[in-house]
Amino acid sequence: MEPVDAAVVFLVLGLGLSAAEIVAPGLVLLPFGLGAVVASLTGFVGADPVVQAIVFIVASLGIFLALRPVARRLNQSDQDEGIGARRLVGARATVLEAIPANDSGMVRIDREQWRAESIDDAAIPAGTSVTVAEVRGTRVLVTAESPGHSLPGSATPPPDGPPTRPPVDGGQQ
Repeated sequence: MEPVDAAVVFLVLGLGLSAAEIVAPGLVLLPFGLGAVVASLTGFVGADPVVQAIVFIVASLGIFLALRPVARRLNQSDQDEGIGARRLVGARATVLEAIPANDSGMVRIDREQWRAESIDDAAIPAGTSVTVAEVRGTRVLVTAESPGHSLPGSATPPPDGPPTRPPVDGGQQ
């Protein structure tokens, strides 16, 4: 086999493996695709096919080992944070609109407002700090935190005045 023929084979293999990484989890195919591209470059400058194969193995192994910490970090971050609405489970929220017994009200979770129900069907007054226990469709099920334990900037009424509203931006810049 001619060096240029082997280089074309390695180039096609490299592009195919790199493209297949899109559907394969964990950065497994990309290092071998990049190794094949590096091997093809050596073939285009005239290296023997055996040398190209050695370059492919060494480059693929080196790139694979270099990307392992990145792959581990990416996989671990996927497990730490929930996806979509699941990220809300365990989050603290403030009741904006009272949650009557066996009915729903509104809560603020970070900058979002959600329709909420009490997990034990108990009434929860506005301004109470709650914790999200579950997400069901477009509603969150919440449980009240200990009395007097509210979030900063929450809608808790001052002792002798009307209820205050939290800032529109959630108090964050």
